Amino acid sequence: MFEQEAPSTTPAPEVATPESSTPGAPASTEGAGEAPAAPAPAAPDPTAAPETAAPFGGTDAEGEYQPMQVVSDDLGGMSFADAISGTIVEFDEGDIVNGTVVKVDKDEVLLDIGYKSEGVIPNRELSIRHDVDPHEVVAVGDQIEALVLQKEDKEGRLILSKKRAQYERAWGTIEQIKQTDGVVEGPVIEVVKGGLILDIGLRGFLPASLVELRRVRDLQPYVGRTLQAKIIELDKNRNNVVLSRRAHLEETQREARDEFLANLKPGEVRRGVVSSVVNFGAFVDLGGMDGLVHVSELSWKHVDHPSSVVQVGDEVTVQVLDVDLSRERISLSLKATQQDPWQQFASGHQVGELVYGRVTKLVPFGAFVQVGEGIEGLVHISEMAAHHVDLPDQVVSPGEELWVKIIDLDLERRRISLSIKQAAEGGTVAAEYQDLYGEHAYDEHGNYIGPDYTAEAEGEGGEAAESAEGGAEPVAAEAGESGEAAGEAEPPA
Repeated sequence: MFEQEAPSTTPAPEVATPESSTPGAPASTEGAGEAPAAPAPAAPDPTAAPETAAPFGGTDAEGEYQPMQVVSDDLGGMSFADAISGTIVEFDEGDIVNGTVVKVDKDEVLLDIGYKSEGVIPNRELSIRHDVDPHEVVAVGDQIEALVLQKEDKEGRLILSKKRAQYERAWGTIEQIKQTDGVVEGPVIEVVKGGLILDIGLRGFLPASLVELRRVRDLQPYVGRTLQAKIIELDKNRNNVVLSRRAHLEETQREARDEFLANLKPGEVRRGVVSSVVNFGAFVDLGGMDGLVHVSELSWKHVDHPSSVVQVGDEVTVQVLDVDLSRERISLSLKATQQDPWQQFASGHQVGELVYGRVTKLVPFGAFVQVGEGIEGLVHISEMAAHHVDLPDQVVSPGEELWVKIIDLDLERRRISLSIKQAAEGGTVAAEYQDLYGEHAYDEHGNYIGPDYTAEAEGEGGEAAESAEGGAEPVAAEAGESGEAAGEAEPPA
């Protein structure tokens, strides 16, 4: 037998029986062949928790579905279909949309913008920097803007561009800065041919000549540095932005520059450091501004290239030649602080003296002979020999050393005329040669006997002359010697 359940405080419902449903019917007897009456349902457990409706609907105890009860209406009268369509973003190609980064891969980034599918940002459209790792630009959960390139490509994907959205936003800002003559700021992200690339929301080009107040050769150390610059050229159609940091520096340092220029006077001698060397000269940093030493002011000698005289970093003493306040330019001279070799030569030599030189160059009308440091004179073809000369190389050749006579000295025009022909006729040697070839070095017959000749050595004949330092007899004192004899003379010691 089954155990009887504990009595319930709730009366059990009456169960209809054949007797109660049909009045007057005979009572059923056991085994009469009729179906037995259904057993009475068990009384509910008083300790059981009361049933609550499922929050999203469900079935009741009898197995029937009971829908969720709506306790509040938050649609505000909107239909359910309109509410669903309101959750989908409407946009066109070229629009800028906002979204959340949901995935970052090495080749692309997925962005949820509330569309039916996530948008795809290819790696090339992620940043203005080239070959960048997407993980360095965005992370999952970031809220970013992107420009719609294609609503649906061949594969049905929504293609977006973070880089171009950044461009669109940046152009408006940069155009406004350009109009107000403002300053942009950004990190240097790349060194390219001729300059630097700055990230100013887009790629701004900073030419190498406009990075500093003076030209910079090595641009690599600037990568990663944040620079400020002025916008000097802006072309949205060509996506071209040219910057100048030098213009910004000049503006910020203008007051100091004006004061420096006002205190700088022509004729002053200043110390400076060579900041750059170019084909036409060298720039020298005077401690506040750069001045130019033109190639013609580098040396009293001929200069093939400025780098043969100075190098970057050299400390030099220069003289101020000119200060142009309107153009803010300073002209300097290096040779003005050095002794003028022409002045030095002119003060120590006179017309008619014999000097020793070396042939440096032949020209159709004669030959140039170097007679001092940085001093060259011309031997005209008519002054090469007593006889007629058709070409200079018939008498001399480059590199040959010989005696020449000074026949004209024009200091103002810096020209010296020389003569081989007249040197062969004899004359007085210049002061620097007097010790070896003065009158005391010749006997009464005009023969060269050397500077150390004495009466005791007279019996030794020509040995005295040969023992003289320098070894060879210069130009014979007596006239009649040939021009060739002058060309064969050895240089003095």
